[in-house]
Amino acid sequence: MITHHSEARLWLLSTPGTSYAFQLDADDVPRHVHWGRPLTLEQAVAIAADLPTEDPGSDDPGGEEYAVEGGLRFGAPSLTVRFDDAVRGFEWRFVSHTVEDDRLTLSFTDRVRSLGLDLHYRIRDGHDQIERWAVLNAEEPVDVLRFDSAAWTLPARDDYRVSHVVGEWGREFQLQRDRVPVGETVFTSRLGITGQHAGPWLMLDAHDAAEEHGEVWSAALAWSGSRRITLRRDPYGRASWTGGFGHEGLVWKLLPGERLETPVFTGLYAPDGFGGTSRRWHAYVEDQVLPARPAERPLIFNSWEATEFDITEQQQTELAELAAGLGVEVFVVDDAWFGARTSDMAGLGDWWPSPDRFPDGLGPLADRVRALGMGFGLWVEPEAVNPDSDLFREHPDWILCQDGRTRTQRRNQHVLNFARRDVREWAVEWLVRTVTELDVVFLKWDMNRPFSEAGQPGASDPDRVWIGHTRGVYEVMDQLRAARPGLYLESCASGGGRADLGVLAYADQVWTSDNTDAADRVAIQHGHCQLLPARTMGAWVTDSPNSFTARPTSVRYRFHVSMAGAMGIGGDLRNWSEEDLAWSRMLVEQYKRIRPVVHGGVQYRLEHHAVQYLTEDEVVVFQFQPSALTRTAARTRLKGLDPDARYQDEATGAVYEGAVLLSHGLPPLLSFDWTSELIHLKRVPR
Repeated sequence: MITHHSEARLWLLSTPGTSYAFQLDADDVPRHVHWGRPLTLEQAVAIAADLPTEDPGSDDPGGEEYAVEGGLRFGAPSLTVRFDDAVRGFEWRFVSHTVEDDRLTLSFTDRVRSLGLDLHYRIRDGHDQIERWAVLNAEEPVDVLRFDSAAWTLPARDDYRVSHVVGEWGREFQLQRDRVPVGETVFTSRLGITGQHAGPWLMLDAHDAAEEHGEVWSAALAWSGSRRITLRRDPYGRASWTGGFGHEGLVWKLLPGERLETPVFTGLYAPDGFGGTSRRWHAYVEDQVLPARPAERPLIFNSWEATEFDITEQQQTELAELAAGLGVEVFVVDDAWFGARTSDMAGLGDWWPSPDRFPDGLGPLADRVRALGMGFGLWVEPEAVNPDSDLFREHPDWILCQDGRTRTQRRNQHVLNFARRDVREWAVEWLVRTVTELDVVFLKWDMNRPFSEAGQPGASDPDRVWIGHTRGVYEVMDQLRAARPGLYLESCASGGGRADLGVLAYADQVWTSDNTDAADRVAIQHGHCQLLPARTMGAWVTDSPNSFTARPTSVRYRFHVSMAGAMGIGGDLRNWSEEDLAWSRMLVEQYKRIRPVVHGGVQYRLEHHAVQYLTEDEVVVFQFQPSALTRTAARTRLKGLDPDARYQDEATGAVYEGAVLLSHGLPPLLSFDWTSELIHLKRVPR
């Protein structure tokens, strides 16, 4: 609900569990009032009346709802513009506000120049998130140097801590919690894609939150390109951050009549710790972000780790037959099925079956896969091109480049400019044709190349490519899904390099990491699920020893780790022992029984490397023992259960009281390296 106090010029956004308030001051500057526990409109007005207009000894008042450049403002601005006569900044003049369907829009203009700024707020039924974004409307030429989606202000506290994820290829989603220093801390990507090194979200607390208690403020940017989030802690005990698309050094030019809209930057307050924060984000992503479809993701087999570039029709058929025997639902052919692709040196851009490897095309293989009872899937990398390809020879101007500059290659490829309409039309044509002709049900969309020399020769606004490419990718994905409504789409970027709320409006899940080592995956999946739900987390069972780390682990441990997400299988089944294949068949059957709980239930992170999924009548718990050296006598206590209910173990038949599981928990694991346990409980009548 959105309410307005006209005399105080204050707006209150009320969600099921929180309140968010701001007001306009005497100079029409929007100022933050409250973000936290529920308040009435009268209470919010009383709080606003008590807020100081400035701090003693400080020229910088802080606490602005959206920071602009100009006057006595010295923090990171949300908006920086420069007009043709070199005048900079923005002076607020309020025009109007509108409320429609839980969406609030405040419209402003500059007091002197012809530039409009709209601030948008939206709340969703049943969720505590506040969605925010901004729109610029130019009536005279203006250069936009920074244009963030939103700024967020926290209550004053003695100390602050920031939680975020960092990483690299093969080591994505590593959770870090750091004290926020006085000054500015910038979380950014200049890659043109989300990147593995930092996630586009932050969680802040006052150094007093834990898994299930304490206040946590968080925000996630729905954007898959370059971005910048600037976190500021000033000397007076205040913390705030501002963020949006782009990075320093970019300039976007607006001509009269043009508008520029930011992506959504969504904020959330939670009073019940990091666990409560994650569960609220999971519910929001599932309900408001992901494409509408049943929660359960298909069990796929992917051929990459089994074959890499050495691919033949006969070999893929053998793998498909083995995968079908395990109960796999979709068989996905990965890289090297197309053009002259025998390594990463050639072929990207030539999206037709290799005549040497598939002389009759992919149709016979796809038909065989379907005859085995599985759907057919493919890997593609639509945004990339090898110089050694027919596409590049025909359209060398289609790549991101700048006149007179070296066209840097990475992985022997360039990035196609999806900001160009002709490139998008080309991509939509071959993608729709391919998935339609082959009846593809699962498409893995990869992106292995950050931007370099990002430009559009001859364009009047060349830096707009940093925005246009990402929006072009969204447009192509959207048209592809419209043409094939039942298609499952997986977002991949050298592993987990494109995992964000922007791409997940079009993709059903993300490929979490190229590192499929189950032992490493426990930490990777832990970080992924801080924000994103298990159903979005692609997780494969692969060979032992693992091809990435050479670490040996049991088939049971590998399956249990993968079952905690959207499980797939990716090893070379031709080399698996009969014993491992038998275990795999049994574990696949078990996964299908628990999948509705893992993909559709509520997730709780437990002590001792354990994770729990809960529906009204079922509980699934995974316990992981990383090393015998972590031996403990402590038991793993469950969460969220009905203390008055009874739960039966599906494997042993043992019956437990809910109150006992909540207070006393499950027995600890046996103390061996890389051991695991799966407990599946069902509620039974008394």
